[in-house]
Amino acid sequence: MTQMAENAKNHLPHFNNAAFDIVAIAASAGGLTALTKVLSIPPEFTAAIAIVQHLAPEYPSLMAEILNRRTAITVKKAQEGDCLTPGTAYIAPPNHHLLVNGDGTLSLSQSESVHFLRPSADLLFESVAATYKNRAIGVVLTGTGSDGAMGVKAIKEMGGIIIVQDAKTAEFSGMPSAAIQTGNVDFILPLNEISSALVTLVMGKSY
Repeated sequence: MTQMAENAKNHLPHFNNAAFDIVAIAASAGGLTALTKVLSIPPEFTAAIAIVQHLAPEYPSLMAEILNRRTAITVKKAQEGDCLTPGTAYIAPPNHHLLVNGDGTLSLSQSESVHFLRPSADLLFESVAATYKNRAIGVVLTGTGSDGAMGVKAIKEMGGIIIVQDAKTAEFSGMPSAAIQTGNVDFILPLNEISSALVTLVMGKSY
């Protein structure tokens, strides 16, 4: 391997005109409606987005295709080796953990479930925290259970920002409430304010 290739392999890309490089989102029950609202951001959004949405493992998911039609950004099902790209959202496929690698690529894993869940938002958040540190934003949306709460702590400990959907505007308040109870949340926002907050944080302008 040449020195240039070695450097490229170990270099984490920082995106132009972005205060944060990645937004990691966790959603479960009620997630399609919530994600449609949160992803109503401009196509020139300067960070990449990684999403864990809990889905039935035995069925193929059309979530990425549906969201891609409903939003201005590109939404796709994550594939092994995908390179994170600004203005693109990557959704974990059913029954696969989604992880972010140190070179800004994605990995899929069928390692054991975490709290009976695969994909696990905690694993995504922890990989994002380890990789992007203070250039990561974690977002917890509607859902039952507590997935994401451990990952919220990881992102916060590395200097990242945490946004949680106000439980009063969530179809299911379990996941938002568990995240809030960690004491590591920066913003608790109604669903319809999260997209504009992301644009302001990442791009430094209102939307």
